[in-house]
Formats: sequence, C-alpha cells, structure tokens
Amino acid sequence: MEENPRLWEIFLDVQRGLPRQGPGCDDATRKALSLCSGLPDKPRVLDIGCGPGMQTVVLAQEVHGHITAVDICEEYLDQLKARVEKAGATDRVEVLALDMNELAFPEHHFDLIWAEGSAYIMGFAHALDAWRPLLKPGGYLAVTELVWLAPERPAKAATFFADAYPAMTDVTSVADMFRMQGYELVGHFTLPDAAWWEDYYTPLSEKLPKLREKYRDDHEALRVVETTRQEIETRRLFGDSFGYEFFVGQPGR
Repeated sequence: MEENPRLWEIFLDVQRGLPRQGPGCDDATRKALSLCSGLPDKPRVLDIGCGPGMQTVVLAQEVHGHITAVDICEEYLDQLKARVEKAGATDRVEVLALDMNELAFPEHHFDLIWAEGSAYIMGFAHALDAWRPLLKPGGYLAVTELVWLAPERPAKAATFFADAYPAMTDVTSVADMFRMQGYELVGHFTLPDAAWWEDYYTPLSEKLPKLREKYRDDHEALRVVETTRQEIETRRLFGDSFGYEFFVGQPGR
C-alpha cells in the first residue's frame, strides 16, 4: 500500500489517532516478556515496526536497558515520542524512522527483538531469517502473527483473509517456520479477545461513520473504509477461528 501514495494516505487517515495500529495489550506484552528469562540487567532492545508504540512504553517500564524503536511512518513516531516523554523514558528510548527491510545494525547487537503485528510486512519467514543475525547468542525474538486457531475455517472468514492476508497459516506452521529459520521456540500464547477491541477495533469502529461522510464522493477511499468494516465484522462473527499468536524464540545453539 505504501507504493501507492494515495491509498497510503487514505489508510493513514483511517488509522489516525488510534491508540494502537493492530491487536495488542499491555498484559500480553508483559506476558511475552516474562518468557524471555535471563536477559541482562540492561539489555539492548529493538522494537521493529513499533507504530505509535504502546508496547514500546511497556518495554521501557519493564526493562532498564536501551530500546531502539523503528518505524517508517513519521506520524506514528511522533505519537511514540510523546508517549516516551510522558513516561519519562527519553534517555532510554531511541526513536528512528527506518524501513524494516533496510536495518543496518551490527550483527549480534541486540539482546531482544520485539515485533508486534509487523513481521508479516516482510513475509514472516523472511523476517525471522533477516532478524536472527542481529541477536546476540542467547537473545530472544518476540513476535505476533495472525493465524488460524481452529481446523474448521468459516467460509466467509476464509474468503476475507484469502484477499486480506493470503499468507495466513496456523500456529503449527508458524512454529515450524521458527525451527526452519534456526530458532528454538521458547513458548507461545494467543492474545485475548479484548486485545482486539479495547485499543483498536472499538475506537476504529467509532471512526467509520465520519469517514464515510468525509469520503462520500470518493469511491477509492470508500473501498478502504468498507474493507475496514468487513475486517471488524469478520472478527466479530468468526473470532473463535483466528487470532494473533505471540511467539517467543531464541537462535539455535
């Protein structure tokens, strides 16, 4: 979508002002962090595709090292900077405008790499492969990925995701990707349903009527708004069949 400036601007307008840019919650961030045992007292952390950074602030509260948060969208980074300043963590959180496909950090530089809802942008397996060299021996990678949770996939949900995210697979397949890309899977868990609604779909739903009015004569924009409505409705109707899974792994020894 970023390759089409017009669609990217519409997407940003739909997402603008939301607390999060995807499913997540502070408790899930803390739970995933609890699986990363034995981190140094002051770890180096890289938060990739950080967005407006609610999880970045939680990480800053829970670990006492240096956090580098990267995203390509300056608007999201401005929100993150405000949050970091409010949290009193500006001395420990570095905010950078970077493309996740072009991360020029040294090898074995980070103790922990974090990516909530962003690895899919590169392709999940490719992200696992690209980020592994950045981790120190014994380091951790914590990522969330959209997966099917049930063997039976409702037809309407399957049709929606065949277009919205054709690479979507299941928990077992993602766990296999970790192993094939040279990781040992430490653990995983499914984000609770509230993580979809409280800071993401509920405020997003409340925006849609005004967006329909704003773009009433703009068919291209209205298609984006309608796809957003369909996404929310798919979750509402078929949420038991799919979800975001938090995976934590370590490079194999």
